[in-house]
Amino acid sequence: MELRHLRYFVAVAEEENVTRAAERLHISQPPLSRQIQDLEEELGVLLFERTARTIRLTPVGSLFLVEAKAVLQRAEEAVQRVRASLGGMEGDLAIGFAPSLSVELLPEALRLFQKSFPKVKVSLHDLSSDEMLRGLHQGRIQLALMAHPGAKCGKGLSMVKLRDYDLCVSLPPGHSLASRKALKSADLRGERLLGYTRSGYPEYHQQVAELLGSAKGKDSPVDEEHDSATALMAAVESGRGVALVASCFAKLAGTRLLVRPIVPRTRAATLSALWKGTKGKAPSGPASHFLQAISDLAMQQKGVKA
Repeated sequence: MELRHLRYFVAVAEEENVTRAAERLHISQPPLSRQIQDLEEELGVLLFERTARTIRLTPVGSLFLVEAKAVLQRAEEAVQRVRASLGGMEGDLAIGFAPSLSVELLPEALRLFQKSFPKVKVSLHDLSSDEMLRGLHQGRIQLALMAHPGAKCGKGLSMVKLRDYDLCVSLPPGHSLASRKALKSADLRGERLLGYTRSGYPEYHQQVAELLGSAKGKDSPVDEEHDSATALMAAVESGRGVALVASCFAKLAGTRLLVRPIVPRTRAATLSALWKGTKGKAPSGPASHFLQAISDLAMQQKGVKA
């Protein structure tokens, strides 16, 4: 079995027509049919159900299609890595990011990437979730590091989860709750709550409402909205109130603020990497290598923390 057998099989499976697959592969039909038959004989199974007019995958053929695509993708990634290391990959890479969620991974991943690919020009763009989704669709950015978008991901985008973060409370040093190592939602009753803007972060407001709506006795628990993590951090530091944030906010705030976990443990957000392309297919060019770098780093840090 060779890679060309897998490429031929995938083409026929996707086209469901040998003639169209042959045109797509730029070969004649008879050799293509023979290659598929050779593959079936080697595997000892029928990959296609054939009639006079149609050709469709058998159940085992559908299973083999998933595996064949994975092998071809891995082979392509290997080729790209070798070519990049030998020739010195060049080009531009625009990355959209959420500062508070990506603060633990982005700087180190960027350092590792630039060490391997110094000729790639990377530009970083601090954007809201909606701005990143639009940027991907419009081609203005190639990767987005953002909170898991759920159903908003939509068609035409692929995604991989990088890291889960728990919900915490950020408060200024000297606050009455500062001496506690962990807080309950009821502890925030009567506290002025600061948060992100509803327009830019609707999922955040839904989560806060579910956690604190009854505790604060109103439908919208957030008393004051801010459009960025840095603005929220400054507001908390000035003593205007406390804020519900993801645990990674602690690294962004440093010693300026205190960050206490919420009990029972509640997931705040999942940092995900998104790109424009067919679901399950890695991005191309520099974006592919940066995605690999940050994914590997996320796995390493997870192992250390575990």
